Amino acid sequence: MEQLITSIPALPIISAILTQALASRLDRRVAWLSVTMLALTFALTVVILVAHLAGFDSQVVGATHSWGILLNDPLSAIMGVLISGISLIVHIYSVRYMAEEPGYARFFVLLDLMTASLLVMVAAGDLITLLVAWHFIGILLYFLLGYDMRRQSPFRYAFWTFITYRIGDIAMVAAAAILYYAYGSWSLTDIFSGIQNNPNVSGLMGMTAVQTAAVLLALAAFARSAQFFLHNWLPYSMDGPTPVSALMHAGIVNAGGFLINRFAPVFVQAGDVLHGLFIVGLVTAVIGSVLMLTQNDVKKSLGYSTMGQMGFMIMECGVGAFSLAIYHLIAHGLFKGTLFLSAGSVINAARGDDGVPKNDLYKFVVERRPAQQRPPWLLMAAITLIVPASVLFMAHWLVSQDFFQKQGVIVLLFFGWVTGAQLIFSTYRMRAESTGRLLTMVLASFTVVVVGYTLIAHAFELFLYPQAYFRELMHSASSFNVLWFDIMVIVTTVVIVLGWLLTYYSERNGKRVRRQPKRVWLSFYALISREFYIADVYAWLTRVTLRFAESLNVWLRWA
Repeated sequence: MEQLITSIPALPIISAILTQALASRLDRRVAWLSVTMLALTFALTVVILVAHLAGFDSQVVGATHSWGILLNDPLSAIMGVLISGISLIVHIYSVRYMAEEPGYARFFVLLDLMTASLLVMVAAGDLITLLVAWHFIGILLYFLLGYDMRRQSPFRYAFWTFITYRIGDIAMVAAAAILYYAYGSWSLTDIFSGIQNNPNVSGLMGMTAVQTAAVLLALAAFARSAQFFLHNWLPYSMDGPTPVSALMHAGIVNAGGFLINRFAPVFVQAGDVLHGLFIVGLVTAVIGSVLMLTQNDVKKSLGYSTMGQMGFMIMECGVGAFSLAIYHLIAHGLFKGTLFLSAGSVINAARGDDGVPKNDLYKFVVERRPAQQRPPWLLMAAITLIVPASVLFMAHWLVSQDFFQKQGVIVLLFFGWVTGAQLIFSTYRMRAESTGRLLTMVLASFTVVVVGYTLIAHAFELFLYPQAYFRELMHSASSFNVLWFDIMVIVTTVVIVLGWLLTYYSERNGKRVRRQPKRVWLSFYALISREFYIADVYAWLTRVTLRFAESLNVWLRWA
């Protein structure tokens, strides 16, 4: 098993060396060498994951006791399958996609090295190995995004990414230094054992070392996962090759969720930091989703969609649903990778025919011509209220008897409720020729998504965190004041109920709800179309910094 563990990151490195060495001899055929090595890597990661599913215990493999350690646990096993699987698909896609580009072999060398760095990152068992892999990912991404040397734009936005990643790297290095100083070891296993035995080692500014490290690790996760104020690099990095965009959005940008899960023993000792994760993730999810709707570029729209999903992933960590964030990471990676790899085909097909079927949804959204029948108001309102209550009771009965005591789960289900209510509101206004079929589809999708999400989250939690005491610690650390929790639940419920009452009032009186003045909507659209002026603020700060540097150089007679 030790040979398998070390072979997984070694194979892509060997592939990169052979690809570079044999490029002149094999020409374009050298790509299939890289594909073959990645296929073998993927097969080994599947073997490791199957072993863990069969009950194989976690294992530590290392050249020394303090650094160069690889950790083979359920988290590294499942992440290894995701990374190698998506990388294999990207490799196969790139064989033809990059065939006409210069530097063909160089592209596959960079892909192999990126895959190796990601595999080392998720399996790193010590802080030094983790930092090296974390840093190399940023460097390799810079070269992949700026692969086309004939244009200036890719290099500009690759530099944005590089600078943002360096902010996260500084925070990571500081967190590693604090943890090493507090617990006297680079090994993650030793550090986590020390935290369990003594979590109150003093740190900075009145906080413990664990709390200080948690804040810095959260900042590193924010930079890598494009959270609000550190997100601008993500939608503007679309000038790179499509395979790079697919790999980045399907794997690299998810590193924030992985980092929080890897350092879960740190975060469970810092409840306030978890609350901060929830707030930042919530803001990012909302802003990313709003900005996605105003884009006229497919890849940029997908970039903001990724931003919103990363916000939701960080928010899940903030409510203690660490394992659910990993499931979200996997599902989003597969989904978004597919979207990017098929974006070109969709654009090409849309130029000839939009391909939108002329059904009820098309008539409502495009032609603004509703069908004849409308679902009963009272039935739709009852569905909004009864379905989530049924889901809660089913989850309590099927999943866990203490389900209601886990605030994080309730919060996530309430967000599912809000999303489902929004869908039902839209469905009610849409009308349909077959009301029964429409209601059946709404009920089925709503129930399957929420119940499936709950059951899958529970299964992932048992797999990734089999210790019952640690699961309880995660939920208790993310809980907050009961009064505020009750207020949030009541306000959410009241808003949804009032929405239906307002709809009923307007229908009964034959009037539409009065819209806001057009000027307000135009101002709001201008705000989101300029992306909340974040890019303009950064551009202004850049000009101010350059002017200050110029004045300083003149004053010091350096220029």
